[in-house]
Amino acid sequence: MDPNPKTHPILSYVMARLPSLGPKPPDPSFDIEQPPQPPPQQQPPPLPQLTDPALLSSMRRAVCDVAQTRSVLQTLGPRPDHETVDAAKLKVSEIESNLSKELEDLVLSQRSSEIDRLEWRAHLAEKEKKIREEAEKERGFYKMVLQLDEMHEEYEKLLKEAEERLVKIYEKAERGGEEEEVVVVEEEEVSEEVVGVLREGSGKGMERVDLSNRRLRILPEAFGRVVGLKVLNLSNNQLEVIPDSIAGLEILEKLILASNLLEALPDSIGLLQNLKILDVPSNKIEILPDTICHCRSLLELDVSFNRLTYLPTNIGYEMLNLQRLSIQLNKICSLPTSICEMRSLCHLDAHFNELRGLPLAIGKLANLEILNLSSNFSDLKELPETFGDLMSLKELDLSNNQISALPDTFGRLDNLTKLNLDQNPLVIPPAEVVKEGVEAVKTFMAKRWLDILVEEERKSMLEVQEQAQTGWLTRSTSWLKSYASGVSEAVSGILSPRGPRDPYLDQQL
Repeated sequence: MDPNPKTHPILSYVMARLPSLGPKPPDPSFDIEQPPQPPPQQQPPPLPQLTDPALLSSMRRAVCDVAQTRSVLQTLGPRPDHETVDAAKLKVSEIESNLSKELEDLVLSQRSSEIDRLEWRAHLAEKEKKIREEAEKERGFYKMVLQLDEMHEEYEKLLKEAEERLVKIYEKAERGGEEEEVVVVEEEEVSEEVVGVLREGSGKGMERVDLSNRRLRILPEAFGRVVGLKVLNLSNNQLEVIPDSIAGLEILEKLILASNLLEALPDSIGLLQNLKILDVPSNKIEILPDTICHCRSLLELDVSFNRLTYLPTNIGYEMLNLQRLSIQLNKICSLPTSICEMRSLCHLDAHFNELRGLPLAIGKLANLEILNLSSNFSDLKELPETFGDLMSLKELDLSNNQISALPDTFGRLDNLTKLNLDQNPLVIPPAEVVKEGVEAVKTFMAKRWLDILVEEERKSMLEVQEQAQTGWLTRSTSWLKSYASGVSEAVSGILSPRGPRDPYLDQQL
């Protein structure tokens, strides 16, 4: 809930200095045998001017809205992940669709001639009210999820705006309170080289265009008319926007947008049905459009070194041909369940994120050969048991995480030849085994798995034997009870004086 010091350094510092928002005072109770520890040293401010009390006072007033929203969000809890939000949206849509259908059926329902018109209208009104109440009740939980997500999104916007205001206040203080200069930026003309490309491309077919390292700030809409283009390299420029007209490049196979200033990709990118390679690393992209899933011919996708917090929910259901996925150096907390459907995926790099785990069905990635999950630090603590189903895995990097035990099925990774487990609090396998290398780890885990299977088999056999013995005793006891009951009845019949007397015995000889 606290603003990240890396993305909002000034806001983080100012909020830490507010008494109501700072760390709670230590517990007054103490152990007499343990003297109280000295308070931690105050971290130096990230900027020297932040030691000015007057400046801090001015900044504190600027973060009141942030403080109020922050307290509300702390009560509500963590933000729901993107997959949960998408599922809630879909469910709300289904409920509303069903509601419309039920209301339509209700309106079209026929009135019996035996029922009075006014009585029928009252009946319809009552039924409509009941249908709406049931729909609203069912929709309530999912609406809460969506509202919670919206509140978190608004909080993020508020943080960003507050940081921008504080930066302006700080910069004004540095200038000694001078008024901020108004800078007029003239619209930059399209470079002559781009104009030349457009002229040449419209006159004859061009398959390759390389405009990398040109300091381009604008890509004109007319670029979408170079219809014969198959390879377009726009890397190492200063592009902030890619125009929607890029959808006109219908046979484009390779698009390189690395090292620009892009904050988003256009929705029209999903119309590039022949695109096989999309490289957009080292930008400022926060969200991938859902339409990117429609690029079903994509073989390689590189969105590393951006600001992504999630991947589109359906990315795995539609990108079935994807072989290489690079999402490292982002802020992704979880992978969508659909990623387990990428049966063609061979290389997955997700290091330096905030992953808290993997989908349970990760073992379905039958062709995965290289997997890098390193440096998710305190977030990644365990792997699912299905991890052992990654039978094609050759290289695995799990370094710099908080994994204490490898999954019991780990020994089944027969093709694994390269393994990095450094900087993990591993207990299973122990450190001495890890030091011996990947083969020793595989052998240890395989033996452990075999011991588990043997123990489970032994327990299963004992249960079968106990059930068999219990069944035999039950049957024996039942037979004995039946036999004893029969004998008892026979004896009673012979000895009981009240029993019927044979008339033959009463005959006189």
